[in-house]
Amino acid sequence: MRQAAITLAILMLVLQVGCSSEPKSAASGHSRAADAEVTIQRFKQADPTMSDSFFKSAKGWAVFPDVGKGGIGVGGAYGKGVLFEGGSVVGYCDLAQGSIGFQLGGKVYSEIIFFEHKHALDEFKSGTFEFAAQASAVAAAADASINADYEHGVAVFTLSGKGLMYEASIGGQKFDYSPK
Repeated sequence: MRQAAITLAILMLVLQVGCSSEPKSAASGHSRAADAEVTIQRFKQADPTMSDSFFKSAKGWAVFPDVGKGGIGVGGAYGKGVLFEGGSVVGYCDLAQGSIGFQLGGKVYSEIIFFEHKHALDEFKSGTFEFAAQASAVAAAADASINADYEHGVAVFTLSGKGLMYEASIGGQKFDYSPK
């Protein structure tokens, strides 16, 4: 078990080396924000009730349009995102994930994290925000958000993209944030 923890820690470090949440140019930032807006529309199309239940009530949300994930025994995922507060872009964020266990394959998915209150949003902005183990995420589908609720001030929704991955693993997600 100790070997697994060390392997997971090394994987998390590798995923974060050289990764900066801040876009390299203004054009890159605008492109990332546009991708996030398209992703939001995809989530709303998949679950029209999400607008009333989360987008109107949340203090903010982080949108990761494309998170690439892969693994064979040891796995990882990475994605660049945008943080919204009050409906406006306030910064940029990265998601890095490491996992260990039975896993094989690769996939791309989208993720939105909603922050119920200012404390949860501020924690995300501080750079100390992470999910230990596999956070419970709700797959976006018609009316899925009706029964979804916040856990510790956050609610996570995912939308499948391309690829196929078999997984029974544990891991965690860590986030980096840079203000606009």
